[in-house]
Amino acid sequence: MTDLHRVVAIVPSSDLDASEAFYQRLGFAVVSDHGHYRILADGRGWHLHLNHVEGWPEKVEYNPFGLYLYVEDVDAAADRVRELIIEKGAPHRKPWGTYEFAVSDPSGTLVRVGRVLD
Repeated sequence: MTDLHRVVAIVPSSDLDASEAFYQRLGFAVVSDHGHYRILADGRGWHLHLNHVEGWPEKVEYNPFGLYLYVEDVDAAADRVRELIIEKGAPHRKPWGTYEFAVSDPSGTLVRVGRVLD
C-alpha cells in the first residue's frame, strides 16, 4: 500500500467534538483541524475525515453510512467502548468468518470493528 493508492471515508457529523471524542476512544487522533472539517488517523493505516453537516442526520436511525475497522486485538478495542456495543455478548464470531462487534457513532454511523478469522 502506498499513500498514493488508498481510500478514506468522509463521514458527516452534526457535532464534530462528540464525533472526535468517539473516534478517539477507538484509537484515532486528530492530525488536521480545519474547523468544520477534521482529519483523523491512528498512525497505523486508519484514516477518517469528519465533515460538519448541520442537522445531520434528521434522526440518528436514518444514517445509512457504515465503517468497518480491521484490528488485530478486537477485545482490546471492545474494552474501550464496551458500554456502546450494540449486540449483547459481542464481540463474537460471525457466520461470515469474522470476530467483531458494532457500535454507533454520535451521528448514527454504524462502526463495525473486527478481524478475519483463520
